[in-house]
Amino acid sequence: MNKLGNFFKPLTWFTALVLAALVAGCGGDEGTGSVPALPGSAAGAVCTGANCVNLLTAGNFVILTSAGITNTGGHTTAITGDIGSSPITGAAMDNVFCSEITGTIYGVDAAYTGSGDASCYAGSPADKTTVDNAVADMLTAYNAAVAMTPTGTDPTCAAPIGPGVYNFSVANITLVADCTLAGSATDVWVFKITGNLQQNAGFSVLLTGGALPQNVFWQVGGGVGVNILAGAHMEGVILAAAGINLVTGATLNGRLYSGTAVALDANAITVP
Repeated sequence: MNKLGNFFKPLTWFTALVLAALVAGCGGDEGTGSVPALPGSAAGAVCTGANCVNLLTAGNFVILTSAGITNTGGHTTAITGDIGSSPITGAAMDNVFCSEITGTIYGVDAAYTGSGDASCYAGSPADKTTVDNAVADMLTAYNAAVAMTPTGTDPTCAAPIGPGVYNFSVANITLVADCTLAGSATDVWVFKITGNLQQNAGFSVLLTGGALPQNVFWQVGGGVGVNILAGAHMEGVILAAAGINLVTGATLNGRLYSGTAVALDANAITVP
């Protein structure tokens, strides 16, 4: 077990984990260029060049899920970027109000009602194709990250972490301290986690030296998924086989991609 204060230590309270089955095939593990943005989108920047996880059309979205997005916290969440879910009905995103998003909510049908204002919603047949393709690309990107060959094992916060593809000798991981990723704007970090990921309350992932959040990837394979606890700050693209849960006040510069659902609670989520 890693010492308290290192970047990660095993979680002991996850039990009976079932790895979420992903049906998409494997994709390439290198980005080949910028993603063509949707018209009028707030898609943001994506990782490009060697060692990037290629997001394909998923890169047009800040949040993508297969089973919807829940949202509590008095509807004070602030999302910058487009979000979407497929194949579940658009009504599974009703808890995200148009007042909480700078961007568009994409769904597979016209069932989204939100707060009664659906002006931010796109659910035409063409929009269904867009979000269907993006979710398929999300799963392809996840599998591409799984297939990447590690260059290092068990990073800790004893010192700033340089770029690389990292795996872990334990399955379930928790962030128990602030952690700095140090590198340039062209450097890439991929953290491959076979179990679940938790970021404890109040801790932050920090980027220095010009490092960019779109160049940081967290591939999480566990059947519970990702918990980012109250007041924590995360940087990067989370590719989770299962759910992603942001507790009250947690913030993210990056993207949330879930093979099931995303749960929000008074969060600030900004696409890079």
